[in-house]
Amino acid sequence: MSDEQDQIIARKGRHVSLVIAGTMVVWLVLTLWAGPALGLPGRFALLFDFAALAALIYALVNIYQLWRLRRDRQGS
Repeated sequence: MSDEQDQIIARKGRHVSLVIAGTMVVWLVLTLWAGPALGLPGRFALLFDFAALAALIYALVNIYQLWRLRRDRQGS
């Protein structure tokens, strides 16, 4: 059971890291390359910013859950 919990924690940590890294890469590509190349208006840049912010809030919630999992596991 301990190994299973360790795997769950590791999987969740990898998921969070991929969400953060992927969000930053996609956000940079959209704001620095795709937006200007396609001639999108500024309101689309704001849309990209809000989407990135939503993804980072999702990651923050998952980081908090991960912290709680690790804390509860150490307390047992």
